Amino acid sequence: MFARRAFTQLARARPMAPIQRPVAAWAQQLRLLSDSAREAIDQAVASSPVVLFMKGTPEFPQCGFSRASIQILGMQGVDPAKFSAFNVLEDDELRQGIKEYSNWPTIPQLYVNKEFVGGCDILISMHQSGELGEMLEGAGVLVADAEEPKE
Repeated sequence: MFARRAFTQLARARPMAPIQRPVAAWAQQLRLLSDSAREAIDQAVASSPVVLFMKGTPEFPQCGFSRASIQILGMQGVDPAKFSAFNVLEDDELRQGIKEYSNWPTIPQLYVNKEFVGGCDILISMHQSGELGEMLEGAGVLVADAEEPKE
């Protein structure tokens, strides 16, 4: 009985603040992707069988993760004719919009045959396990081996 009375008196003396649920930081930054931006990203994703949204260009990556992603795709033997890269640093709407489009918070982002694969960490893991090579081979996006001349 004492504990109950003490708690009641304490509650009257110090009213409790309403419970506040923390909102995830990403939810606070969530923007609604405009129809025109979504359409532009749809077209970009469909522009080639392999599409990388990155910081910089394949020739001059502007971050280590973008550089690593390009190197992995090169080691895998992705055919340059079946590859497109988009520099998100050139367009802030693209830079923010691609994150909402894929529901993935980081850049670079890789798409193969219009399907989101992941970011650099996923590419590294898939490369090391051999899964990336299998996926790219199955998608038919690797450079064809030159036939050896017959003697």
